[in-house]
Amino acid sequence: RAAGYLKTIAEAIHYAHERGILHRDLKPGNILIDTNDQPRVTDFGLAKRLSGTTDHGPQTTGLTLTGQVLGTPSYMPPEQAAGKHASLSRQTDVYALGAILYHALTGRPPFIGEGMADTIQQVLNAEPASLRLIQPSVPADLETVCLKCLEKEPARRYQTAQELAEDLGRFLDQKPIQARPVGAAGKFW
Repeated sequence: RAAGYLKTIAEAIHYAHERGILHRDLKPGNILIDTNDQPRVTDFGLAKRLSGTTDHGPQTTGLTLTGQVLGTPSYMPPEQAAGKHASLSRQTDVYALGAILYHALTGRPPFIGEGMADTIQQVLNAEPASLRLIQPSVPADLETVCLKCLEKEPARRYQTAQELAEDLGRFLDQKPIQARPVGAAGKFW
């Protein structure tokens, strides 16, 4: 069920990205389930217009001050937690989608600190606990998809929300996913 919801949400976020909008504050509280059991993305209050491109897709523009943290720390990627707003891209929202999936599967966000500063330090420096340690019933492929979204380096995440949606679709159709788990050598690196 979580994979189905996230597939729909990822498609909606891809739609927003294609129209030049980066959400920047995706979290469970900004996802509503309607009476037809369909998820709806809400609260575009921190949204930013995408402009220009880099290797990671369109970048944000605007007047956000460098070093200013905007958003919800437990669901924001390292580049946003560090206040590097010039480097925010589509992968910023992909990370947050992975954090939402993590929460949906485990009942908690990937990082929980005693306060905002502690949570930000975890986002920047720690790896999330294995989903299957918290919730052993999580399928290995779904954990792999989720952890790919939560990579610290944006280039290692899904490049678009549509790529994430497609891998979730493959999972739901019981087909092989494109994401691969990080092995011991990759974790060491």
